[in-house]
Amino acid sequence: MLNLWHPRTGSTCDGATRRDFLRVGALGLSSFMLSDLLRLRASESPSGKTTKNTSVVWLWLGGGPTHVETFDPKMSAPAEYRSMIGSVKTNLPGVEIGSVFPRMAANADKMAFVRSFAHTDSGHGGGTHYVMTGYDFPPADNGQAPNKPGLGSILSRYRGANNPATGLPTYVRVGGILGDGPAWLGPSYAPFDSSGNARNNMNLKLSRSGLEDRKALLRSFDSLSREIDRTGQMNGLDQFESQAFDLITSRARETFDINREDPHTRDRYHEAGELGKQMLMARRLCEAGVGFVTLHFGGWDMHGDLINQMKSLGPKVDNAVATFLEDCDDRGLNKDILLVISGEFGRTPRINGGGRDHWAPLTTLALAGGGLKMGQVVGESTSKVEVPKTSPISPQDLMATVFHVLGLPQDLHYTDPTGRPTPMVNGGKSIAELI
Repeated sequence: MLNLWHPRTGSTCDGATRRDFLRVGALGLSSFMLSDLLRLRASESPSGKTTKNTSVVWLWLGGGPTHVETFDPKMSAPAEYRSMIGSVKTNLPGVEIGSVFPRMAANADKMAFVRSFAHTDSGHGGGTHYVMTGYDFPPADNGQAPNKPGLGSILSRYRGANNPATGLPTYVRVGGILGDGPAWLGPSYAPFDSSGNARNNMNLKLSRSGLEDRKALLRSFDSLSREIDRTGQMNGLDQFESQAFDLITSRARETFDINREDPHTRDRYHEAGELGKQMLMARRLCEAGVGFVTLHFGGWDMHGDLINQMKSLGPKVDNAVATFLEDCDDRGLNKDILLVISGEFGRTPRINGGGRDHWAPLTTLALAGGGLKMGQVVGESTSKVEVPKTSPISPQDLMATVFHVLGLPQDLHYTDPTGRPTPMVNGGKSIAELI
């Protein structure tokens, strides 16, 4: 097993702790070996479908990021409602966002800020399920497993769990997110991230400190290859076990070797911190044929001390996202990769003891790229940033918009465990201003 630990460990008020990590070496549930999952996926891969070569990178700000201090500061509101950290002007006339996002403000022409995104579940589990699947499921607040598949798994089911040209998985998850998985679509459409291995003696673990040293990571891959060659254990491996080994060594080496990047580009991401490195990883994955990447950057459950917490987390997101946007623009990828920035809900409009509490009636959302119409604000909130003033945009509408970018049919159906054809999008409409 190879564990790549992400530095953000977000703790929410309900006691849940989410450690952000990427585990390369196996897929699906821990009871599945990678080779088993490759067999399963090969037997279920669809054929004869025409698909787009577009990708989605979903940056999940776990804990519920405040919609006010991020993308709707509403400085005209009374002091107990408006942004506690002030605002910064963007390069769009008359548009301001939270003051800790100056680089994103300078790239606002590459973004769309949605100020009327709303739903009805202000719980961490339920809100996450609603945004990630398009469906409300309140029992998720009590720890029940998702009852609907997430967007990445739907794409994996439609395109095939592995890219036929590269062998790479269609769906990669960096850090666990409730509702970000296959549910009843089955484990063959789970994200590429969970623990497991093709042979017990192919175990390899890399600590968080190792993530800082990509050279150590590459040496680890080389050592694994040499050990297998020395012992002759590749002899006797069947087709899928060999494929699993090749994927772990060759594909992972290629993906994680950021020294292959132009040094200037690599340094720009490094300067953006650990999240920047993860964003670079996401871009490389998308370029290599991965269709859906989720990144979890937690710590946004700000019931108190909001000003200091925003000043801590905001610049990290600002630098990482701005670097990603500029890089994708330079590389001509802004039509091929859609970036979605969201969390499970927003925060209460009225400040409460130095912070804000859970608030689903307005939820944080920004998008960039994907061939959509950028450089705009979509929707409007009321004067005290309480609810949408314009027509609400729902998780179903966001889902339909992502379907549009990925080339998925809006009427896509799959059969649920009861034998019923079940629509993946049910009533959602693509966000008209973006199309």
